[in-house]
Amino acid sequence: MTSGDHSRSAGDNRLDYRSAGVDIEAGDALVEAIKPLARATTRPGVLGGLGGFGALFDPKAAGFVDPILVSTTDGVGTKLKIAIETGIHDTVGIDLVAMCVNDLVVQGAEPLFFLDYFATGKLEVAAARTIIAGIAEGCRQAGCALVGGETAEMPGLYALGDYDLAGFSVGAAERGTLLPRDVTPGDTILGLASSGVHSNGFSLVRRVKEASGLGWNADAPFAPGISVGRALMEPTRIYVPAMVALHRAGLLKAAAHITGGGLPGNLPRVLPNGTTAVLEATWPVPPVFGWLARAGGIAPEEMLRVFNCGIGMALVVADPDAAIPLLEAAGEQVWRIGTIAAADNDATPATIRFPVPPGWPA
Repeated sequence: MTSGDHSRSAGDNRLDYRSAGVDIEAGDALVEAIKPLARATTRPGVLGGLGGFGALFDPKAAGFVDPILVSTTDGVGTKLKIAIETGIHDTVGIDLVAMCVNDLVVQGAEPLFFLDYFATGKLEVAAARTIIAGIAEGCRQAGCALVGGETAEMPGLYALGDYDLAGFSVGAAERGTLLPRDVTPGDTILGLASSGVHSNGFSLVRRVKEASGLGWNADAPFAPGISVGRALMEPTRIYVPAMVALHRAGLLKAAAHITGGGLPGNLPRVLPNGTTAVLEATWPVPPVFGWLARAGGIAPEEMLRVFNCGIGMALVVADPDAAIPLLEAAGEQVWRIGTIAAADNDATPATIRFPVPPGWPA
């Protein structure tokens, strides 16, 4: 068979990557569009910039003497379905960063850098830039650098308009300063206000919204003047600056990021055996949770198990009179929500005791 047997005329259907659904030029355009966003998040320790095969970071240049590295990875979950259906893409990047860096700071670590993974069926540069701008904003709030990431265009795996996000963050703490530590009976539990539902429980949230019969553009019953979609897309609060300041002041013993599992599932994770967290419903529950409970017929115990119910971070401190002003000065709403008590047996796993008042949340 000669080479002529394989020749094609100009009208033949030749295949290329773009015809298969992947646009390399669009990917290159996105990289150029987000370089300024990444540069705006730089911090001491960052070496180089976007475009290499890997990102470099020098903990010594960030001020650490003997650092322990702490890493986390997470996503946004099915909250992305609301972003896709409403076209509200500017906040999910903040959610992505928050879910990672809030998990770092509860271990006593300062977030240093962040990488993202963005996957879609067809890359739309404008929408992707909006999403990554949110990631950069989350990094700015957390004081960490956006040092790289991956954009994957995968036609056939994602439907047109669909996308997914994952994040990865690394932080550091000086050796000997990791949390939790020295939690004892008599310590006070403080609660930091959440900004709303945050990024957990959205499979149930979407079911409640469907049962309510409300459209995404309808006025939210729990947030007058704001649409249901926009209100539910309120991004996860980033607690890093306040908690880093509290830890550096020597006032923080333990902290729990209140995500899936709520207070009952997360607070015991940072308490030692032989202790019980005795909580009281002393904080105002945001209206969104009352709406979810009523519209979905969700029992109080289930609300507490699935949602943060207004407390996005639980802190254990020995000196609340010193801790509360520091946290408030950093912009946090703070409530005393309980105390640490001794269990009957030192070997008993940490538990939580929270008698739910009738009709709570309301």
